[in-house]
Amino acid sequence: MPPEGIKEVSQMAVPKSKVSKQRRNKRRSSVWKLETPGVTTCPKCGAFRLPHRMCSSCMSYNGREFGKAEAEAK
Repeated sequence: MPPEGIKEVSQMAVPKSKVSKQRRNKRRSSVWKLETPGVTTCPKCGAFRLPHRMCSSCMSYNGREFGKAEAEAK
């Protein structure tokens, strides 16, 4: 225990040398990469669509119709 009136000082971590911008960016690069979303085909019309989303060409999802497509209305 230190004598009265003197605080105990803890040592902080200090880098040994400067980290260049290139090295810093290399280290961070893998964190910001985004994976491409999986693309599936619509079971009704065969168009490509994102999983768990309504098909934009036939306006159906999970075997249900949600509206008329603009191509059919014309």
